[in-house]
Amino acid sequence: MEAINPRIEESWREALDPVFREPYFGELKEFLVTEKNRFRVFPPGSLIFNAFNHTPFDKVNVVILGQDPYHGFGQAHGLCFSVPDGIQPPPSLVNIFKEIKNDLGIPPPAHGNLTRWADQGILLLNATLTVRENQAGSHQGKGWEQFTDAAIRALSEKREGLIFLLWGNFAIAKRELIDVAKHVILTAPHPSPLSASRGFFGCGHFSQVNTLLKKMGQDEIDWDLA
Repeated sequence: MEAINPRIEESWREALDPVFREPYFGELKEFLVTEKNRFRVFPPGSLIFNAFNHTPFDKVNVVILGQDPYHGFGQAHGLCFSVPDGIQPPPSLVNIFKEIKNDLGIPPPAHGNLTRWADQGILLLNATLTVRENQAGSHQGKGWEQFTDAAIRALSEKREGLIFLLWGNFAIAKRELIDVAKHVILTAPHPSPLSASRGFFGCGHFSQVNTLLKKMGQDEIDWDLA
């Protein structure tokens, strides 16, 4: 099958080239065309692969996995848990900032834009990359999960020494895609208000990431977004 050419960073295009030739990826593209003709879909097309475009394949050092893009107007911009400047941080992101303050003493920023993390090598990857406005989970089971699983597998197979932060049962289930002999997995409950108090608060993942990176001779993450 002829490859589909999405607007995605070149090193990721090379790593995932076989995926773009898979029949399901063509079906996914057709589904999205139909959806956009009938509904408002988030994020905008130019931002669907934002996580990949900000964090090239060979620059990834940390992976944070989310499930779905935010489905409210103006919230999703292709980075999991992140919102653009001018959009109020949602509750899960507020809790992430609270844990960073508890862990590292860094005050919460006045915004929820995590692009600065992505540019430091944190792949902020949602399992599903699009959603219909005001309908959470509406694009699940259409092919995105196969695509993002392939991205995780490619990182696991072709890279070494990555740190995967898996928060909540959905993300933790992805550990089967990751070679634990080559990579580090840190797990915790989801930062959602429904579960953050069950172990996300106090997990210390942000300081642990920097300790691990330092041991591996890599640059630590500057978690401060102010």
